Amino acid sequence: MLPKEFVEYTSELFGEERWKNYLASFEGSVPVSVRLNPFKVAQEELFPEIGKTPVPWCRNAFYLAERPNFTLDPLLHAGVYYVQEAGSMFLDEVLRQLAEGGSLPTGEGGGRGHVLDLCAAPGGKSTLLRAFLPDECVLYSNEPDRRRANILMENIQKQGHPNVIVTNNYAIDYQRAGLDFDLIVCDVPCSGEGMFRKDYGAIGEWSLQNVMKCAALQRSIIEDIWPCLNEGGVLVYSTCTFNLHEDEENVKWICENLGAEIIPIEINKDWNITGSLLEGFAGPVYRFIPGTTKGEGLFMVVLRKTSEKQNLKSKGTLKIMSDGHPVGTQKGKNIIPAHAEALLTNLPKDKYPFAELSKEDALKYLHHEAIVLNSDVPKGFVVVTYQGHPLGFVKNIGNRANNLYPQEWKIRNL
Repeated sequence: MLPKEFVEYTSELFGEERWKNYLASFEGSVPVSVRLNPFKVAQEELFPEIGKTPVPWCRNAFYLAERPNFTLDPLLHAGVYYVQEAGSMFLDEVLRQLAEGGSLPTGEGGGRGHVLDLCAAPGGKSTLLRAFLPDECVLYSNEPDRRRANILMENIQKQGHPNVIVTNNYAIDYQRAGLDFDLIVCDVPCSGEGMFRKDYGAIGEWSLQNVMKCAALQRSIIEDIWPCLNEGGVLVYSTCTFNLHEDEENVKWICENLGAEIIPIEINKDWNITGSLLEGFAGPVYRFIPGTTKGEGLFMVVLRKTSEKQNLKSKGTLKIMSDGHPVGTQKGKNIIPAHAEALLTNLPKDKYPFAELSKEDALKYLHHEAIVLNSDVPKGFVVVTYQGHPLGFVKNIGNRANNLYPQEWKIRNL
């Protein structure tokens, strides 16, 4: 049951028709959508047995007619695709239009553009960013919560692009480190109203007090990271909630207090994206409401910094979890290669032997069981693959192959 205060506030905010459609959406199934990793696969190669339709605002993405058991698909673990809520993929349309308008870093001219995804776990927007940005750009993918940062690192490593630095820091740490960026994506922690359909726990955690607490936290996060954004740089602000306090009111606060203007994004009316719901505020913002738009709840706005750039002095360091250049572990006379190396898209094909696995053996490998390779596979460290996509390393000793898949990543149940 939806909280009484949420119903009273949101039904008035949406209006009668949107609210009716929103309630009706709880009776239907939650849309399933995936986005392909363009570094590893082409669209026609996946899910041939399941009906699929394109996500209209994101390339290389589609809705599935039904939800397969993703956990038991080795291609998911190989980073071939990412399961992502369709509304959050609207970032792809934003990036495309920003690039056409010359507002994205290119990495050209002898330098490398720097981009930050500040609140990145579990990694959907970061993997989308990395797929879009030029190879020369460096993506900083950050998550303040350590547990969630480990999940982020796993998903980033599975994507396999080397130019990603995963960090575990707060916004103020970036300011103290003296780093600056031309593009910052900030999907701020929120009250989670847009998650009610697929996460009933979010309903139990909701309260007006928490909404106001989140709104204040969001302003604090943006205020802390704002000095790191270059003048003329772009901030993409998003939440997965509906209320005005965390959405339009925060956007107004950023524009009036920090110095920003809203960049409009052209949208197709058939997408049924809802604009501003704040009376007297007609700024171009984009709200995805279940029952109106095919997806879960999302709010997004694109801001250009108009205030002057502050001179940052490096007074601290970042906690870096992965820098895209894996280093092996010394064990006796051997160096055990880092698991992430096997997943890199630029791994030289002649550095290690490769061994193709059946689906049965691939799942055994992902379950961290020992497997046996064909007799013609050389002894030593071997990259095992499924349908040609690397899953990780084993150490082949002949009669069996010792499994080097990370224990913390293994499939719990087959």
